[in-house]
Amino acid sequence: MAESIFEKEGVIVYPIINSIGKIEILEIPRNDPDLVATDPRIISYKGLDYLTTLSHFRLLCSMDGINFHEPQGSNLLTGFGPLESFGIEDCRVSKLAETYYLTYTAVSENGVGVGLRTTKDWTNFENMGMIFPPHNKDCAIFEEKINGKYFALHRPSSPQIGGNFIWLAESFDGVHWGNHQCILKTRIGYWDSARIGAGAAPIKTKMGWLEIYHGANSENHYCLGAFLMELKNPSKIIARSTNPIMVPTENYELSGFFGCVVFTNGHVVNGDKLTIYYGAADEYVCGANFSIAEILSSLEF
Repeated sequence: MAESIFEKEGVIVYPIINSIGKIEILEIPRNDPDLVATDPRIISYKGLDYLTTLSHFRLLCSMDGINFHEPQGSNLLTGFGPLESFGIEDCRVSKLAETYYLTYTAVSENGVGVGLRTTKDWTNFENMGMIFPPHNKDCAIFEEKINGKYFALHRPSSPQIGGNFIWLAESFDGVHWGNHQCILKTRIGYWDSARIGAGAAPIKTKMGWLEIYHGANSENHYCLGAFLMELKNPSKIIARSTNPIMVPTENYELSGFFGCVVFTNGHVVNGDKLTIYYGAADEYVCGANFSIAEILSSLEF
């Protein structure tokens, strides 16, 4: 959840987490010549970037996947330390054995990286630190080891040479990662021409590991697509969406804090039914049901 501060006339107001873990509110006059505030999500001041909101995580529960409530006594998960001073966001959850792995975007003046926390009971959390340094995000850990190793998708950025592509990494302990391989790239002239990134944990099917991912074009319109990886060697891509499986069409997807966006971090699998939970226009959380078989049949092999 991202929260902002009530605006004041003539002033830009933004929150950070200071060195002792407390929220501090900073203000900049809108007419300050060193201020650049053309993006609703980010401001630049004296050469440094800041977020206009401060993100944290809340635990919600549901019996039907539609109606959610916040359990009594549950605690917020907030940013901690200098690498999370602008907050934590875009959490993805993977379960291996009895442990839940929470990978998330950690934001600070040092850049945007991937943090990791683990839990077995959703009450006690262990902070494992930053596992992928800036600039990196969109990390999703596979929910099964392959050949005795952990695998994860992640998205480093290399705008000068390369781009915003999806990579694969391996680990023996789920914390220290290596053998990085670029496995999926943007496509000129397609809906995913500017940047791509993984959604939630890959889904194991008989045909391969199915991953729902987001893609954006040069106009920052975000859609969802899918690709398929080989079961025993996920660095090998078997198939991919030519056309998106979901595009922004509803008013709440087209207009909001950041419009023309559908963006997923989580899903629930129940047989062939796939319920994708997604952010709409960076303002609402929505759900949509898909058939896994239909998604697989729509891919280009």
